[in-house]
This record gives sequence, C-alpha cells and structure tokens, in this order.
Amino acid sequence: MLIRYKKTFEKIAMGLLSFMPEEKDVKKLQHTIKEYETNPNWFLFLWKEEDILGAIGLQLEDDTITIQHITVNPSHRNMGIGTKMVHAVKELYKDKYQVCSNENTKNFLDKCE
Repeated sequence: MLIRYKKTFEKIAMGLLSFMPEEKDVKKLQHTIKEYETNPNWFLFLWKEEDILGAIGLQLEDDTITIQHITVNPSHRNMGIGTKMVHAVKELYKDKYQVCSNENTKNFLDKCE
C-alpha cells in the first residue's frame, strides 16, 4: 500500500532513491529529498507490504501529475511492486489529474500499461 513520506522515513527513502541512476550523487540525492520535504507540488510515497519496498515521487503541475521517480528495492524487483505503485497513484488521482511520466520514468510506465 502507498504511504505518504514523512521525515522519519528519510533514510529509507534516500536508500531507495539512490538505486536510481540520476540520484547516485549524495548531494543530488539530498537535494531531491529536501525538495520532497519542502515543495508543496512534490509528493513522495513509499510502498509498504511487510517492509517498505519501494518509492514513487510525483510532481504536480496544473492538471497533471508527473511520475518523476520510481524505484524498488533490488531484492524485490520483478515482483510487480513498481506496477502496483503506478496503478495505486493512478487510482489515487484518477478524478483530479492526468498521470504521466518524464524521460526517466517513461519506459517503465509504458511497460505498466
């Protein structure tokens, strides 16, 4: 299930986001987390089953929600968790916003369709 990011999950979220190639640099990763904490148009959700296994980051622009980050713990990949996160986000925002991808998430979102 999707749970909203909060500061107590910072280390877990940073660990998950660090698996994304564009977030390998520590300073970039810290900036990204700070943006999710302070920007009212950025939303970070974590995927929890028994443990927190994934993260999905969104950016709100007008009537569009852009999925800008999506990552799953490597030991839980290829189990459908990323797809579940995408579908949960689409369900959450279906009546208010169009959900789309950016260049980093496009290929994955195309596979989820």
